Amino acid sequence: MKYLIKYCIDFTVLVFLYAFVFFKKWRTRGKDSLVVNTLLYAYLSFVLYFTMMPVITSIPFMLNHPYQPMNLVPFIDVSLGRGDFFRQVVLNVIMTLPFGFLFPLTWDRRAKFGMTVFFCFLMSLGIELLQPFFERSSDITDLITNMIGGVLGYGLYVVFKPVTFWVLERLKTR
Repeated sequence: MKYLIKYCIDFTVLVFLYAFVFFKKWRTRGKDSLVVNTLLYAYLSFVLYFTMMPVITSIPFMLNHPYQPMNLVPFIDVSLGRGDFFRQVVLNVIMTLPFGFLFPLTWDRRAKFGMTVFFCFLMSLGIELLQPFFERSSDITDLITNMIGGVLGYGLYVVFKPVTFWVLERLKTR
């Protein structure tokens, strides 16, 4: 129950942030922008949930434990057969697929592959650098597999671009 309350505090802050900051801003840009940005916001909220939450209640205790540096040996778990490495690799790829797909949609038709991969890298690097403050492990393999997921997500964006833009155009006309 104690952990549930900690998560509820974080989600309450995320809901208020959406309702009182982002929703008003995105609504003025049109339904298509509101839908895409809301989907990206919800996705990023879930990424935060799976990678770092609870955040707010952990802040006072962030420095009460030693910082565990990032493991900088790529795929060491795979090579040593430690843990459920295959599951971790697949989940990290899947986790950033939506980013690679949704991020270009927030930039209308101007999004480039390099820009999407760069922001995917920044998101993943930020997560990996902050995780040790929340008593979680940090690994270069996660960074690599997250990048792969972002690239694959961008590939899905390119494949489904005509359909996606058709749907978004329909939202504009309603």
